[in-house]
Amino acid sequence: MFELTSRTLHGRFLLRPGRRLNELLLGVLGRAQRLYAVELYGAAFLSNHFHLLVRVETPGQLSGFMQYFKGNLAKEAGRLYGWRERFWGRRYRPIQVSDEEAAQVARLRYILCQACKDGLVSSPFEWPGVSCARALISGMPLTGLWYDRTRQFYARRRGEGANDSNFASTEIVIFLPLPCWSHLSAEEYQAAMRQIVREIEKETAEAHAASGTTPLGATEILRQAPHQRPSRSCRTPAPSFHAASRAARGSLAKAYALVYAAYREASDKLRRGLGPVEFPPGCFPPRLPLLDVPYQFLPG
Repeated sequence: MFELTSRTLHGRFLLRPGRRLNELLLGVLGRAQRLYAVELYGAAFLSNHFHLLVRVETPGQLSGFMQYFKGNLAKEAGRLYGWRERFWGRRYRPIQVSDEEAAQVARLRYILCQACKDGLVSSPFEWPGVSCARALISGMPLTGLWYDRTRQFYARRRGEGANDSNFASTEIVIFLPLPCWSHLSAEEYQAAMRQIVREIEKETAEAHAASGTTPLGATEILRQAPHQRPSRSCRTPAPSFHAASRAARGSLAKAYALVYAAYREASDKLRRGLGPVEFPPGCFPPRLPLLDVPYQFLPG
């Protein structure tokens, strides 16, 4: 299981919520989930970054899913908001989550409280953007629209009708129960999600009462210009793993150290040309230096 995060360039509000963006975002996410068979447990999309809680079988599955999702979302949001420059600030950050119940629940709770902890709304239900809150409590999937831009492009070249509605299809985003709570019935799981949301709402109200502040509110959020950037951005160092105990964190760190050592050994052999080399699964072999010789073309 991984918590995936990514931020827009300069933290600009290029993911500012709205009916049209929410529809496009869910269409891209649903299609990516379907094509790459990724298990999705939670999601929150704020104006300049997002969080996903997913589970995959292989590193290639995760890489392909995120490449497809981020690439197509950047194209659709950029087209909608008139942004032609680079969209994302950098590559997404995957942080592994341990199998502990406390760790998995804590990460889902963190995703649910994103808009509340940033002082934007008083309840996860008030966030006008894409969030998993209502879907987890109702058990209903979220739906969006996917547009086949390739077919639309060729139809336009042929002089045919290229209206968006002619190339739209519905995609579904499905949220599964956390693995640690997979033994619960649907009603029990939804009740647990409602309890988490109630706790978030209570903590948010207490925090605003103590500081004498009020949430920004959905109306003001929707008024923000997509190209605008925040006056300041809080960036805290991301942990290597999400774990609830020192033992689990140490186990994950040890496993990573073993993979890292095997990679370094294979990389050294490859650079020195010492016979066949086997890298750990899911790794990217290093690039070899270019040869400083002219290319030779054989006849025929």
